[in-house]
Amino acid sequence: MTNAYKALQGRTRLLLLEEWRRLAPPPLYYTFPLSLTPHPFMGLGKFIDGRIHQMRAQKSYLAAPPSWSSLDDPKHCPRCGEEDETFSLAILRCQSTSFHRERLLQGLTSVGPDSPLWTSKDLLLALAAFIRATATNYPPDMFPFLPPSPASMVFPSSPISRPVGLFSSSPLRAI
Repeated sequence: MTNAYKALQGRTRLLLLEEWRRLAPPPLYYTFPLSLTPHPFMGLGKFIDGRIHQMRAQKSYLAAPPSWSSLDDPKHCPRCGEEDETFSLAILRCQSTSFHRERLLQGLTSVGPDSPLWTSKDLLLALAAFIRATATNYPPDMFPFLPPSPASMVFPSSPISRPVGLFSSSPLRAI
């Protein structure tokens, strides 16, 4: 009976996935496989896994992904200015984050759908640490890009180079 149940469950999952692809196919630019199970990176915390989902879907705070609100904005990486800021550039090639990449992402050569990154717990933890350390794909107004300070040299894993108040740009006043 258990084998029959498992076979029916497997067939039902395949039918569900096929129907999902038929009714709501992913956009052509989304090259990652569809799955009915949570992605392995979902356990990294909702903020970090959100950054990863956004970058994989090309709907992120990175400059190159198209957005209705930023059609005329420059697409070059605001950190290095060398090429369009894509998921691949932000994680693998941007020169401004090379220190953190060498320290945290040793051996990672791809962020594509076939990369071992998506199945390796150690690589996913390293990617999460890299995203936190560099503030990659954070909302632009969350951590304004600040000039380097001595604090960023002492604490290089911090995404901000000097303390910023939570409501520093807020018009709140003491009453």
